[in-house]
Amino acid sequence: MTDLEFMDRAEKLLLAVEQSCDRINETTDADLDGQRTGGMVTITFRNRSQIVINLQKPLHEIWMAAQSGGYHFRHDGTSWMDTKGAGEFFAALSHNATLQAGGALQFTD
Repeated sequence: MTDLEFMDRAEKLLLAVEQSCDRINETTDADLDGQRTGGMVTITFRNRSQIVINLQKPLHEIWMAAQSGGYHFRHDGTSWMDTKGAGEFFAALSHNATLQAGGALQFTD
């Protein structure tokens, strides 16, 4: 994948995360605060815990830090998959957000 392809796919992912935060706030009482700064999105939950998603441009990866640990995702041509087998990005984000929010949350692309 070229740098341009990575940035195009990665920007789409970050936009989808932001849009999911907006949708979740409109349809639930989760009260997420999703803040974007450059190539990073920080999601803050009501209990003040956070999930941080950021671009690792030189590696063509997206990293996610949650209470459960850190994850590295690389695009496989179809989806953003964890480099250590923890699954697809949006499934992992939904799982970790659900744990940190204390209620079911669904992030989608």
